[in-house]
Amino acid sequence: MKRAHALTHSPLLAKNTLFNLLGYGSPLIVAVYAIPKIVAGMGTDRFGILTLAWVLIGYFGLLDLGLGRALTMVVSEKLGTQQTADIPATIWTALCGMLLVAVTLTLAVTLCSPWLIRDFLKIPASLEQETLNAFLILAIFIPVVTVSVGFRGILEAYQRFDLVNLIHIPLGIFSFAAPLAVIAFTVNLQVVILVLCLGRVVAACFQFIFCCKIIPDLISKFSIEIQKFWALMKFGSWMTVTNIISPLLVYVDRLVIGAMISISAVAFYATPSEVITKLTLLSGALMSVLFPAISSSFCIDRQRSALLLERGLKYVFWAIFPIVLLMVAFAPEGLAIWLDERFMQNSTNAARILSVGIFFTCLGQIPYAFIQGAGRPDLTGKLHLIELPPYIVLLALSINMAGITGAAVIWTLRFVIDTIVMYLIAQRLLGPHRLKTQKKVLALVFSLASIAVSVILQPFLWRAIASLLAVIIFFWAAFRFFLSTEELDFIKQTVGLHPTQGKNDRA
Repeated sequence: MKRAHALTHSPLLAKNTLFNLLGYGSPLIVAVYAIPKIVAGMGTDRFGILTLAWVLIGYFGLLDLGLGRALTMVVSEKLGTQQTADIPATIWTALCGMLLVAVTLTLAVTLCSPWLIRDFLKIPASLEQETLNAFLILAIFIPVVTVSVGFRGILEAYQRFDLVNLIHIPLGIFSFAAPLAVIAFTVNLQVVILVLCLGRVVAACFQFIFCCKIIPDLISKFSIEIQKFWALMKFGSWMTVTNIISPLLVYVDRLVIGAMISISAVAFYATPSEVITKLTLLSGALMSVLFPAISSSFCIDRQRSALLLERGLKYVFWAIFPIVLLMVAFAPEGLAIWLDERFMQNSTNAARILSVGIFFTCLGQIPYAFIQGAGRPDLTGKLHLIELPPYIVLLALSINMAGITGAAVIWTLRFVIDTIVMYLIAQRLLGPHRLKTQKKVLALVFSLASIAVSVILQPFLWRAIASLLAVIIFFWAAFRFFLSTEELDFIKQTVGLHPTQGKNDRA
């Protein structure tokens, strides 16, 4: 109990979230600067292929039969209950299982790449061989990407997000800086992808060194136990479903656009989407901290888990809404300044709709982390299984009717439904400790109304005034009605005022 409370202590969680924000935010700054130059240097077709490569690199790390997430949860539970003796055996069992899965996946991708490149995606004939070779290079490095997910999961279970981000920050920056540096010499996709993959190898080596640092007997206690493997698989089997389907639900729109329209349309859709979806880094920074914390506390202190969920939703809402409002209000001007008039004309509507979708996506990540941390990945897996078939059908129909704008509408609608359902599931898992909903609904209605007004108003000045008023009212209401006494005391201490009496831990 004492160990579990230490792993969920508010200052530790706040510090780790800050580490994650730095880790996720630094690459975003580089991306904003680098992407226009990469587009200009590579051309829209090659850049469209590069965006698919970025997606696949991240996707391969999730196809591990759920063993990476299971490893984080099991190690977190063992730390919370002080059963640390068999942690090394658990780690090696999971890593070996992940490596076996990764090798199998490498063979599958190698066999499927020719069909994907030549028959499915509408890639120009002049780029077919270059793209095929780039995808084969990606396949070779799948084991490295997959095992590195396990290393990161170990560090997260120990709440060592300082070490996680000591690697994540340079790796994230490298993902955008490397293509920018390479295109000064060549725009060949094979070279760009090879450099990106070599960066992953270096990152994985450092992750392993850090794991050995925090677990001194990790190497000396090497062992693989089949019984532990099946215990991990019990959790990981449904995580596998989620890990396969969830990224498909997020990124299959780009593949369908490439198949039904053109690879250039992918660039017009994916370029603003690359920046918009980076907002999930804010919620992801908190989500990855909450998952091991909830895993440590859910079984022994459900009220504490409810508090973590409540605060997670609240803080993500406060952080995301003002940004989304400004992105929707000033999407045309932003695209014109950041990229050019072509992107403003072709991407504005999609960018605005995707911004609303990412608002719900960020909110949905918190109950998602709660459900996973509570040991019920079967619930999210079943939800995503149900969603996938109608989503792909509606996506194809909407792209046929309205191009990339139609794709953005269906993508956003899917995340609205997904977030609502996951919140209801989390409420059910909490039982008598479930959260109050009235204030949350009012805040959501206000935020959506403000976003709608920012789209309806055409003159720039009116949009600016309306957005400013909405942000002022939003933060006034947040401080007036949503802060607990403990949180108010923390703010007053931070700015040098005396805290109020009667601290409490209510959300």
